[in-house]
Amino acid sequence: MKDIVVIGAGKIGGAIALMLAETGDYKVVVADRSQEQLDKIDRHPAISTAAVDIADRAGLVGVLKGKFAVLSAAPFHLTGFVAEAALEAGVHYLDLTEDVATTKKVEELAQGANTAFIPQCGLAPGFISIVANDLTKRFDSLDSVRMRVGALPQYPSNALNYNLTWSTDGLINEYIEPCEAIVEGKLVTVPAMEEREEFSLDGVTYEAFNTSGGLGTLAKTLAGRVRTMNYRTIRYPGHQAIIKALLNDFNLKNRRDVLKDLFENALPATMQDVVVVFVTVCGWREGRYMQETYANKVYAGIVAGKKMSAIQITTAAGITTVLDLLARGKLPAKGFVCQEEIDLGDFLANRFGQVYSLEKIKMKEAV
Repeated sequence: MKDIVVIGAGKIGGAIALMLAETGDYKVVVADRSQEQLDKIDRHPAISTAAVDIADRAGLVGVLKGKFAVLSAAPFHLTGFVAEAALEAGVHYLDLTEDVATTKKVEELAQGANTAFIPQCGLAPGFISIVANDLTKRFDSLDSVRMRVGALPQYPSNALNYNLTWSTDGLINEYIEPCEAIVEGKLVTVPAMEEREEFSLDGVTYEAFNTSGGLGTLAKTLAGRVRTMNYRTIRYPGHQAIIKALLNDFNLKNRRDVLKDLFENALPATMQDVVVVFVTVCGWREGRYMQETYANKVYAGIVAGKKMSAIQITTAAGITTVLDLLARGKLPAKGFVCQEEIDLGDFLANRFGQVYSLEKIKMKEAV
């Protein structure tokens, strides 16, 4: 049994802890500065809690000492503190961040480290990077890589066609911060909320537009090998236009606290969601210009005996799968590890990663 610390007692942190504890192979300490949040964590013999402030370096290092790994489900602006404490405590480090600056900091900390530092272990970046990299291996040479992901309500009922399904801070960060892309072979920065497109999947029409962080480290890995590469968030049509008005015309991009208050008091959360993953790669194989596509939908359901939203399931499954592969010796045990180093077959065959393989596991649809 391996001892794990999960930082953050929110919905994602709680899902991670329960999924790990249910296996009988992990003992989990959930750490958070809020005792109120800790009290909401599911009771389980293999789960305990610790009230600790991430800003308290000595206290955090004390919690991490002697553990196998720490998994950060904390807000993106706090994740760097967890990485620093992991280095000092000598434990493996995994996180869910989509923030580009945080990932660069983690990469710097990993230089010469005797433990593994694996950022971006969630859905996007994370699983989508593993899928895209797997598709690229099927070509002799590449032309384009297009990655699309969205966590959407199954039953949209407002003008934004959206419900809150994950971190409001993370959502706002994606909508505002610059985005990386490869355009005509060059790694560039493009503005968020732009380059809108529409596509259909299973008879449903969606829109997609630039958001920050989704490419992860894959952009750097494929630089010089692909002409076009981009990441866009999927929403139902009409969402982008209203968000752009709020950010630009109302200048809420410079008043994130106001925007967060609006979102959290006007957009209801929902457990009835669906995660849409859509990746398309084009290139040349045996002299022909070819396309390979991965498309999947994951719905809310019952995992580890508990009703979970689709974004909880997919995000928690991402980081628990990577931890499991690390614990089983299938990933490098020291230094910086990119998501694209993870084999898609190993991921989907894993007991946690199987939630993405609908033909392997039949989850009960949440009511």
